[in-house]
Amino acid sequence: MSTEPIRFDTKIAVLLREDLEPWQRLNVTAFLVSGLGPQVPEVIGEPYEDADGVPYLPMFRQPVMVFEATKETLTAAHARVLSRALPRSLFTSDLFSTGNDRDNRAAVRAVPTGDLDLVGLAVYGPRNAVDKVVKGARMHP
Repeated sequence: MSTEPIRFDTKIAVLLREDLEPWQRLNVTAFLVSGLGPQVPEVIGEPYEDADGVPYLPMFRQPVMVFEATKETLTAAHARVLSRALPRSLFTSDLFSTGNDRDNRAAVRAVPTGDLDLVGLAVYGPRNAVDKVVKGARMHP
Protein backbone atom coordinates (compact mmCIF):
# COMPACT_ATOMS: atom_id res chain seq x y z
CA MET A 1 0.00 0.00 0.00
CA SER A 2 1.40 3.39 -1.00
CA THR A 3 1.96 5.98 1.72
CA GLU A 4 2.51 8.89 -0.65
CA PRO A 5 -0.03 11.70 -0.34
CA ILE A 6 -2.79 11.60 -2.93
CA ARG A 7 -2.94 14.73 -5.09
CA PHE A 8 -6.10 15.42 -7.04
CA ASP A 9 -6.12 17.25 -10.34
CA THR A 10 -9.70 18.28 -9.64
CA LYS A 11 -11.32 20.25 -6.84
CA ILE A 12 -14.71 20.40 -5.16
CA ALA A 13 -15.36 23.85 -3.73
CA VAL A 14 -18.29 25.34 -1.85
CA LEU A 15 -18.56 29.11 -1.62
CA LEU A 16 -20.84 30.51 1.08
CA ARG A 17 -21.97 34.07 1.62
CA GLU A 18 -20.27 35.37 4.75
CA ASP A 19 -23.45 36.69 6.41
CA LEU A 20 -25.15 33.29 6.82
CA GLU A 21 -26.05 31.95 10.26
CA PRO A 22 -24.14 28.80 11.32
CA TRP A 23 -27.16 26.51 10.75
CA GLN A 24 -27.63 28.05 7.29
CA ARG A 25 -23.98 27.43 6.37
CA LEU A 26 -24.31 23.75 7.22
CA ASN A 27 -27.67 23.37 5.49
CA VAL A 28 -26.55 25.17 2.33
CA THR A 29 -23.31 23.17 2.14
CA ALA A 30 -25.17 19.87 2.42
CA PHE A 31 -27.67 20.85 -0.26
CA LEU A 32 -25.00 22.18 -2.63
CA VAL A 33 -22.78 19.12 -2.61
CA SER A 34 -25.69 16.68 -2.83
CA GLY A 35 -26.04 17.36 -6.55
CA LEU A 36 -22.47 16.56 -7.51
CA GLY A 37 -22.51 12.76 -7.13
CA PRO A 38 -25.41 12.02 -9.47
CA GLN A 39 -24.12 14.41 -12.15
CA VAL A 40 -20.38 13.76 -11.78
CA PRO A 41 -20.12 10.10 -10.67
CA GLU A 42 -16.30 10.11 -10.73
CA VAL A 43 -16.29 12.26 -7.56
CA ILE A 44 -17.71 9.35 -5.56
CA GLY A 45 -15.33 6.81 -4.03
CA GLU A 46 -15.93 3.21 -3.06
CA PRO A 47 -18.33 2.11 -0.29
CA TYR A 48 -16.96 1.83 3.24
CA GLU A 49 -17.00 -1.17 5.53
CA ASP A 50 -15.94 -1.43 9.16
CA ALA A 51 -13.94 -4.30 10.70
CA ASP A 52 -17.17 -6.17 11.48
CA GLY A 53 -18.27 -6.07 7.85
CA VAL A 54 -21.00 -3.45 8.35
CA PRO A 55 -21.36 -1.54 5.06
CA TYR A 56 -21.61 2.24 4.72
CA LEU A 57 -22.41 4.49 1.79
CA PRO A 58 -19.63 5.77 -0.44
CA MET A 59 -18.60 9.41 -0.08
CA PHE A 60 -16.63 11.90 -2.13
CA ARG A 61 -13.21 10.57 -3.03
CA GLN A 62 -11.57 13.92 -2.32
CA PRO A 63 -11.90 16.76 0.18
CA VAL A 64 -14.54 19.46 -0.19
CA MET A 65 -12.98 22.90 0.22
CA VAL A 66 -15.35 25.39 1.86
CA PHE A 67 -14.89 29.13 1.33
CA GLU A 68 -16.74 32.24 2.41
CA ALA A 69 -17.10 35.54 0.61
CA THR A 70 -19.07 38.73 0.31
CA LYS A 71 -22.22 38.87 -1.76
CA GLU A 72 -20.25 40.68 -4.49
CA THR A 73 -17.52 38.04 -4.61
CA LEU A 74 -20.17 35.31 -4.75
CA THR A 75 -21.87 37.08 -7.67
CA ALA A 76 -18.52 37.35 -9.50
CA ALA A 77 -17.79 33.66 -8.83
CA HIS A 78 -21.19 32.77 -10.28
CA ALA A 79 -20.37 34.66 -13.49
CA ARG A 80 -16.97 32.93 -13.70
CA VAL A 81 -18.39 29.43 -13.16
CA LEU A 82 -20.99 30.05 -15.88
CA SER A 83 -18.34 31.31 -18.33
CA ARG A 84 -16.26 28.19 -17.70
CA ALA A 85 -19.25 25.84 -17.99
CA LEU A 86 -18.14 23.84 -14.93
CA PRO A 87 -20.53 21.53 -13.07
CA ARG A 88 -22.18 23.69 -10.40
CA SER A 89 -25.05 23.96 -7.99
CA LEU A 90 -26.53 27.02 -6.36
CA PHE A 91 -28.54 28.01 -3.33
CA THR A 92 -30.48 31.27 -3.23
CA SER A 93 -31.93 33.12 -0.26
CA ASP A 94 -35.43 32.23 -1.51
CA LEU A 95 -34.78 28.56 -0.73
CA PHE A 96 -34.80 29.27 3.01
CA SER A 97 -38.55 29.88 2.77
CA THR A 98 -39.48 26.79 0.75
CA GLY A 99 -39.95 23.36 2.17
CA ASN A 100 -39.53 20.89 -0.67
CA ASP A 101 -37.66 20.16 -3.87
CA ARG A 102 -40.48 21.20 -6.22
CA ASP A 103 -40.83 24.61 -4.57
CA ASN A 104 -37.04 25.02 -4.49
CA ARG A 105 -36.77 24.52 -8.25
CA ALA A 106 -39.72 26.86 -8.86
CA ALA A 107 -38.13 29.57 -6.70
CA VAL A 108 -34.90 29.44 -8.73
CA ARG A 109 -36.76 29.23 -12.06
CA ALA A 110 -38.73 32.40 -11.20
CA VAL A 111 -35.62 34.63 -11.07
CA PRO A 112 -33.43 35.71 -14.03
CA THR A 113 -29.78 34.63 -13.76
CA GLY A 114 -28.46 38.13 -13.06
CA ASP A 115 -31.01 38.73 -10.29
CA LEU A 116 -30.43 35.53 -8.29
CA ASP A 117 -29.78 36.34 -4.60
CA LEU A 118 -27.02 33.77 -4.16
CA VAL A 119 -26.03 32.55 -0.72
CA GLY A 120 -24.06 29.51 -1.88
CA LEU A 121 -22.39 27.97 -4.88
CA ALA A 122 -20.65 24.62 -5.37
CA VAL A 123 -18.33 23.88 -8.25
CA TYR A 124 -16.31 20.92 -9.46
CA GLY A 125 -13.61 20.82 -12.08
CA PRO A 126 -9.91 21.09 -12.79
CA ARG A 127 -8.13 22.53 -9.76
CA ASN A 128 -6.87 25.60 -11.62
CA ALA A 129 -10.29 26.44 -13.07
CA VAL A 130 -12.01 26.08 -9.68
CA ASP A 131 -9.34 28.27 -8.06
CA LYS A 132 -10.14 30.97 -10.61
CA VAL A 133 -13.86 30.70 -9.87
CA VAL A 134 -13.41 31.18 -6.12
CA LYS A 135 -10.80 33.93 -6.50
CA GLY A 136 -11.30 36.59 -3.84
CA ALA A 137 -12.91 34.19 -1.36
CA ARG A 138 -11.23 33.00 1.81
CA MET A 139 -11.20 29.60 3.45
CA HIS A 140 -14.14 29.14 5.81
CA PRO A 141 -12.94 29.54 9.41
